[in-house]
Amino acid sequence: MPDIHIHRDHTLGLAEARKVAFRWAEQAEAEFGMECTYEEGKTSDLVSFTRSGVNGELKVTKDGFELDARLGFLLGAFKDRIESEIVKNLDDLLAAKPAGRKPAAKKK
Repeated sequence: MPDIHIHRDHTLGLAEARKVAFRWAEQAEAEFGMECTYEEGKTSDLVSFTRSGVNGELKVTKDGFELDARLGFLLGAFKDRIESEIVKNLDDLLAAKPAGRKPAAKKK
């Protein structure tokens, strides 16, 4: 059973969700020293992440994100802080404007 389980619904569709998940993986690598692998599928993608003391997966679908992480003994003491940081990062990415999307032109 995972130590951390986070689920977020969204309405992005798989293509935009992929972009968010890829940015999340980049942040995890840069900020937390994670090693991430990204596997694209037809109906869902899977981001696997690992580093000393933690490993897990982020499943990406057209309408949701499902993150499960397992913490080692030492990091288990920081579970609440780690979980809140993951939630904040994912929520910030979901709230941000998707990259490359331009505002719709106004009709006259």
